[in-house]
Amino acid sequence: MSAKATRILLADDHSVVRNGFRLILEAQWDMEVVGQASNGREAVELAEALQPDVVVMDVTMPELNGIEATRRMEKVSPKTRVLALSMHKDAVYVREILRAGARGYLLKDCSENDFLVAVRAVAVGKGYLSPEVSDAVLDDYRKHVTNALDLLSSREREVLQMIAESKTNKDIATALNLSVYTVEAHRGRVMEKLNLHSVGELVRFALRNGLID
Repeated sequence: MSAKATRILLADDHSVVRNGFRLILEAQWDMEVVGQASNGREAVELAEALQPDVVVMDVTMPELNGIEATRRMEKVSPKTRVLALSMHKDAVYVREILRAGARGYLLKDCSENDFLVAVRAVAVGKGYLSPEVSDAVLDDYRKHVTNALDLLSSREREVLQMIAESKTNKDIATALNLSVYTVEAHRGRVMEKLNLHSVGELVRFALRNGLID
């Protein structure tokens, strides 16, 4: 059992919500509520003054929303970890507050047990996502993630891998049943699309992107 309780700041513009979570937290032997804020600006000021371990942060608040407050908190209280709390399941809220620096995202209609699990996870530096938003986050990630490999066709990725495996144009042509001229054309397009200019750069790119090990 740790002798030091996790110091928590609650930020939510609804006092009923804050008091409800405060009662849950203060019933725990390892948690202490050190402050409460009713808007994002107040949350940032209290975080700077109190340096809490965890801020339970409402995403939508007056004056300064939880996303911007989280971003500012990183500067004034860099060791503080933010657990976002929201009614919103929309991936855009999750994405933006995670980009701002939050370590977790929890829906307000969560169970008491899930709330405590999330606070404890964030307090030790782990991430936490409500299961109800994890699918939305994954879909959002797939839509927004970009990789230079996506610029290449399937055949070009195949040729790139073989180049990185030190195969000659003739070896590749034989393996893929292509002419050497076609392999050279694929090689040229790969280098142009990836803006790479030597075999060494192609090999390093292939290593970074898991095409070879």
